[in-house]
Amino acid sequence: MHSQQAAATATLSAAEHQAGGPHGLPGDGGGSARTVYAYATDPEASLPEGRFVEEVRTVLRRRTTGTAPATASDGDGSLDALVRQAADWGTAERERYLTLAGAGEGPEGHREVLVRRAVLGCAPLALLSGAWLQWLSAPGNADDPLVLRILALYASDVGAGHPAASRGSAYLELLRRLRLAENAAPAARLTGDQRIPDGAFRLPALLLAMSRRPDDFRGEILGADLCLRAVGLLPALELVQEVLPTEADWATLDPGGRREGEGPSPVERCRAAVDALVEQEGERGADAVRSGFRWMLAGLRDWSGALHAELVAAGDPAFDMAELMRLRAREGAVYHHQFLLEGKPLARWLAECRTDPGPLLDALARSKLVKPGRSGASSLVRGLVGERGPMFRVFSPEDLTVIRRWIDSLPARPAEAPEPRAEPEPGPGPKKPSPGATRDHLAAVAAALRAGARSPGRTPSGLREAYHLLMNRTDTPALRSWAMDYVAGWLARSGHGMDRTAMPLPERWGHEGLRPWLQAQHDQHGAEFEENAAVPLPSKEAVVDDTVQTAPLTLIDGSWLQGFTDYEQASSAIGHSLFETYWDELGNGEPHLNHPLIYRDVLKEMGVELPPTASAAFAQWPGFREESLELPVYWLCVGRFPQTFLPEVLGLNLAMELSGVGGTYRRARLALKAYGFSTRFVDIHNTIDNVATGHSAWAADAVDTLLASLPDAPGPGARADMWGRVRVGYRSLNPPRTVGARLAARRTRFTGRRR
Repeated sequence: MHSQQAAATATLSAAEHQAGGPHGLPGDGGGSARTVYAYATDPEASLPEGRFVEEVRTVLRRRTTGTAPATASDGDGSLDALVRQAADWGTAERERYLTLAGAGEGPEGHREVLVRRAVLGCAPLALLSGAWLQWLSAPGNADDPLVLRILALYASDVGAGHPAASRGSAYLELLRRLRLAENAAPAARLTGDQRIPDGAFRLPALLLAMSRRPDDFRGEILGADLCLRAVGLLPALELVQEVLPTEADWATLDPGGRREGEGPSPVERCRAAVDALVEQEGERGADAVRSGFRWMLAGLRDWSGALHAELVAAGDPAFDMAELMRLRAREGAVYHHQFLLEGKPLARWLAECRTDPGPLLDALARSKLVKPGRSGASSLVRGLVGERGPMFRVFSPEDLTVIRRWIDSLPARPAEAPEPRAEPEPGPGPKKPSPGATRDHLAAVAAALRAGARSPGRTPSGLREAYHLLMNRTDTPALRSWAMDYVAGWLARSGHGMDRTAMPLPERWGHEGLRPWLQAQHDQHGAEFEENAAVPLPSKEAVVDDTVQTAPLTLIDGSWLQGFTDYEQASSAIGHSLFETYWDELGNGEPHLNHPLIYRDVLKEMGVELPPTASAAFAQWPGFREESLELPVYWLCVGRFPQTFLPEVLGLNLAMELSGVGGTYRRARLALKAYGFSTRFVDIHNTIDNVATGHSAWAADAVDTLLASLPDAPGPGARADMWGRVRVGYRSLNPPRTVGARLAARRTRFTGRRR
C-alpha cells in the first residue's frame, strides 16, 4: 500500500472516534471557559446539537449584572439605541482606563505592570478578533447576498490575500514586542497561560463555540459582532496605546476602524448585514440580533470591570507577588519539606498559598531572606536564585522583576524590631487575585460539549442525500464519519496505480518550486488548443448537457477550500492564498461577480431552472446523473478537514485551478459563443486562474510553501511523503475509473467500517 493510501486509511479511526463525544477535548482542570475556547479554535471542531445548543442559549439569556451601572438601560429597545449605548460605554470606559496611566503615579515599573496585565487580559478576545464570522458562509448559501456581505466584512478582518494580516496577527505582533507571546500561537495554547484570568476567556469562548453552529446562532453572532465594532478598541488597550503609541498597529486592532483602502466602516458594514438579516428573517432575526448584542455588552462590562479592578490592585506590588506565588505554589510544594519558615515547612506554606498567598508573603517579608526596601541585598533574589543556589532558574527574569518590586515596596524593618514569633497570627496580606473569578457560567456548556451528541444522527443513504446534508457547516457524528470514509476511499482510488501511470506532476519536488513546471503546463495547454482548432465543436445539446451535469460541481465552486475560512488558516503562510481563492470564487462580496450566480445565469439562458443549491430538491433533481455527484461530494467532504488532508487539498487545488487555463476554457468559450450563450463564466476563470498572478500561481506557491518547510528525509511527514500526498490530491480531481481503482476505494472504506 502506498504511504498516502495508508495515511488515508489511518484517518478512519479518527472518524470513528468522532462518533462519540468530541475528540481532543481538554480536561476541565483549567476552567470551563478555557476548555470551550481551546476546543472551539480547532478548524475541524464538530460541536453537537441538542443539549449543547440549549446550554449556550441559556447563557445568552442570562443578563450579567456585575459591574453594569444603574444608567445602563436599553433606551427605547431599538438596535440604534443599543449601538449608541455601546459606543458611549466604550468611550467612557477607555477614559476610565486612561486615568490609570497617569504619568508619575505608582511605584517604579508600575506602568509596565499595567501594560503587561492589560495586554494579557485582552489577548483571548483580541487574538481572534472577528473569528466568530468564520463559518457563516457555506457551500449551500454561497450565492446569498447577505452571506456575501458578511464574508466581505470577515475578509477585511483576516486581511484577505496577505499572510499575517489579520486583526489577530496585529495583536500577536504586539504580544511579541512585549515578549508575552510564548503561549499565543496557535491561539488554543493561550489557555495554558495562567497569567490570564479565566474570566478573560468567557466571551470569546462562547462566541467561538457559536461560530461552529452558525445555523443556530447567526443572528446572535452578528449582534455580538456589531456590539464589539460599536465599542471599538477594547477599553484596556487605550491605556496601552497611551503608554506605547508606536508599538502596535492600533487602527487594525480597532474592530470598528477602517482598514487601508476600505470604504464604509466595519460598523456600517456590519449594520448593513444585520439589516439584511432582519429583512430576511423578520422579527425572529431581530430578536436574535438584540439578544447577542445585549449579551455581549453585558459581558464586556463585567469583563472590563474585573480587568480594571485587577489593574487598580496591581498598583500594590504585593498583588503581583501574591499572583506569582500562587502560580508557582503547586510545583514548589513538591519540594522544600526540610526548609522551615517560622517553624513550618516551606512546602506547607506553598500548599496553602494556592488558595491564599497572603500569609506566605507576610512570613517572607519578616524572614532573613528579605531585606525590606533593599532587593539588591536580599538573598531571595541573590544567592538562592544564583548559579549555585537551590532555586537557580526557578524564576524567570520577569518573575525576578516582580519579586524585586515587591521587596523594594516593603517598609524598612526597624533595627530594634524583635524576632518574629514561631507561630504568627494570620495577617491581612493580599489574597489570591481573582479578577473575574465569579460563578463559572460556562460549566454547563463545557459539560454538554464533553458529553457529545445525544445520538449519532443519520448516515446518508447515498450521494444525493449526502450532497444535501453537506451543504451546511454543521454535522452529526454519523455524517462526519461518512465524510471521512468517503474521502479515504476517494484518495485510495486516486492513488491506485500511480507508480505505473504517467501524470503531469513530477515524481519529486525540486527546490526551484513549481513555477517553472506551471509555466510549462500552461504552454502545453496552449499548444493543445491550437492542435485541436480543427476538431469540430460539440453539438448544442452536448454543450447544454455538459453544463447541466457540471452544475452540482460549479454551484459549490471553492467548496474544497471551505476549511480555510477558519481564522488562523485564512491568514497563515499557506492558507492566506487559499482563502483569497475561495473569496474570489464567491465574488469578493459582490453578487455580480459570484461564480455560482454567474453559472445560474448561463443555465437560465439554456432554459434550465434549478432549485436552490442547498435544498433537498436540488440534490434529488432527476436531470442529474448519479455520477455527476461523485466529485462534488468529494469536494464537500475533503473541504471539512483542512488539517487532516492539507497536502491532498493543496494538490486538488492546484489541479482544479490549472485545469482549464489556456486551453479548456478557451475551447468552452468557442462552443458557448457558437450557440449564443454567455461566455462570462469561462472568461472570468481563464483570467483569475492565470499562471502568473492568479489562482494557479497561488496554488503552486501554497504547495511550495508547505514543501519548503519540511525536512528532506525519509518517513511520514517528511518532504517526500507529503509530496506523494500532494500528487494523490492532484490526481483526485480526475481519479482513475478502472475496476481496480474502484475496488481499492471500496476496500479502504470497508476496512474503516470494520474497525
